[in-house]
Amino acid sequence: MKKIMLTAGVMALSLVSAGVNAAVSQEEAARLGQDLTPLGAERAGNADGTIPEWTGGYSRPGEDVNRPQNPFPDDRPLFTITRENLNDHRDRLSPGQIAMFERYDTFKMHIYETRRTAAYPQDIYDIVRKNAENARLVEGGSGLVGFEGYVPFPIPNSGLEVIWNHLTRYRGGAVQRTVGQFPVQANGRFEMVRLREQLVWPEHLEGGRTDADDNILFYFLQEVLAPARLTGTVLLVHDTIDQVKESRRAWLYNAGQRRVRRAPNVAYDGPGTASDGLRTSDGLDIFNGAPDKYEWKLVGKKEMYIPYNNYKLMDPSLKYTDIIMPGHLNPEHLRYELHRVWVVEATVKDGERHIYAQRNFFIDEDTWTASVVDHYDGRGELWRVAEAYNAQFYGSDVPWMAAEALYDLNNGRYIALGLANEEGDFIDFNITPRRQDFTQQALRRMGIR
Repeated sequence: MKKIMLTAGVMALSLVSAGVNAAVSQEEAARLGQDLTPLGAERAGNADGTIPEWTGGYSRPGEDVNRPQNPFPDDRPLFTITRENLNDHRDRLSPGQIAMFERYDTFKMHIYETRRTAAYPQDIYDIVRKNAENARLVEGGSGLVGFEGYVPFPIPNSGLEVIWNHLTRYRGGAVQRTVGQFPVQANGRFEMVRLREQLVWPEHLEGGRTDADDNILFYFLQEVLAPARLTGTVLLVHDTIDQVKESRRAWLYNAGQRRVRRAPNVAYDGPGTASDGLRTSDGLDIFNGAPDKYEWKLVGKKEMYIPYNNYKLMDPSLKYTDIIMPGHLNPEHLRYELHRVWVVEATVKDGERHIYAQRNFFIDEDTWTASVVDHYDGRGELWRVAEAYNAQFYGSDVPWMAAEALYDLNNGRYIALGLANEEGDFIDFNITPRRQDFTQQALRRMGIR
């Protein structure tokens, strides 16, 4: 795997910025792979043994690469949290999760044995080790210096560093997937939006990174395949590393207008593609994009029940109607485990605006995935709750998500994204796209065909 580094231009610009955050010492970095995992989690289990030691994760290269089967088919829930026994478990839940129990008598959590399955390629571990000693935030935290493409701060010292780890976490380098997005009404009715997506770091393009990739973190291409009224809509994003210096580049091909136009609202709280108003642009992948709207406070760590090893959600024997129900996804197909999470509070800065005045993040220590996020409105009231249904794609050593969902506590609607149970093609990590696939010209060609 080619190493992923920022171009010299970005590094030079960042180095002149005053007040960059310091990287950790060699002595601290040496903890990675010792008492810390190679990505910075605590290797040891907890005191009562309910969280085990990390022993390398679950890796089966080449096995069930595109649609992993459940490697733990005999696991049964240790217990189930319901509204009736909620008070016994509040300290290991987020306020948003607690609100879900209080709003829906159908909501429950099946708690399973904790399995720390996260595993990555050795090249990623090597990159993260270098980042620990070299990566820094530029002044204001809007960019990075001394950074190779994944997880700049495995031993973080601030909330913003933790968020950058989520933003840059490894998702395979290059991946294509065909999935459904489901805006679900309060009565459980939905119309699926079928999406084909590609997510590619420049090093994984045919020919690798070039000067044209200056300040590019990754390329993202999203094509709407259904329903018919939306078919042909295509979104292209060049996600930048310093989005304040240079905002995200985004273009949209509108099939009705038959033209490509810039899409500056594909950022922050701009509406998410075909989301029926249920998701912001920066809510895709739980959170993405520039972090400059918020002040980020690192609260610390806690043990918490989060979605994990959700292989049932990828079972092709299930129909979408088996999974989607009024209010929330069907709990019978969800798996929760006890894991340690980083807790980060994001509050909108004075003078800035966002429909979410505060977001509280609960980020899995083993993968840096924001696994639960509580969203608050301008009055300080809980509004929406996001969950990432984590799974290890063990054939490619990629921890990612089987799906994600964002629940609206006010109106009972929600949106789920990533389900592919009824799709013939699901996910492919073995692609090498061409650079010309991520141009405005390619967008026009896709729309015309």
